[in-house]
Amino acid sequence: MKLIIGLGNPDKKYERNRHNIGFLAVDQIAEDYDFPDFQNKFSAHYSEGFIGTEKIKLLKPQTYMNKSGHAVQKCSQFFKIEPNEILVIHDELDLSFGKMRCKIGGGAGGHNGLKSIDQHIGKEFYRLRYGIDHPGQKSMVTSYVLGDFDKDEMPLIEELNESISDNIDLAINDQYEKFMTKIAMESKNILPQPDKPEIEAKSTSNKSNEV
Repeated sequence: MKLIIGLGNPDKKYERNRHNIGFLAVDQIAEDYDFPDFQNKFSAHYSEGFIGTEKIKLLKPQTYMNKSGHAVQKCSQFFKIEPNEILVIHDELDLSFGKMRCKIGGGAGGHNGLKSIDQHIGKEFYRLRYGIDHPGQKSMVTSYVLGDFDKDEMPLIEELNESISDNIDLAINDQYEKFMTKIAMESKNILPQPDKPEIEAKSTSNKSNEV
């Protein structure tokens, strides 16, 4: 992998939106690995630095979500980066909060940022789907994704982003299965776990000793 892209919308007012989870994740990577300050380049905020011995480029398109592909195409063409050398981090309505899945290719699933990237560079790039949950009704989706994370959600997102950053070297070296396994294991210690249903004890007076 050579290029990591976080999807979101520019402007301060969108900073903590659910739709900007990709920006937040990329910011964490930049901070943890001491990347230089982001510069305005390729219609995006762009930085490059080293993760281990690998030189990696970080990109946050500033074209608004539905035109993200313009920035991705400019950057990837300039550096001659193939789609399968790109990882895009984006919000995913169809995954529960904090859950993640990673795959190469596939459909956009109604995500306007992915649609735009698909149109500009094709579909064969890696996608890290980052769950934000679904509001329950289609009519509520726009206001939900453009709404801020709840106060009790933000500390969890910050911890999950640290997990992504801590293990990103595995993805860089194309060890995506190990990358996701590590994140899945760590997320169990971060995300609240559902209470186990209580099992009503049955009477042991019955000779069959049913349990």
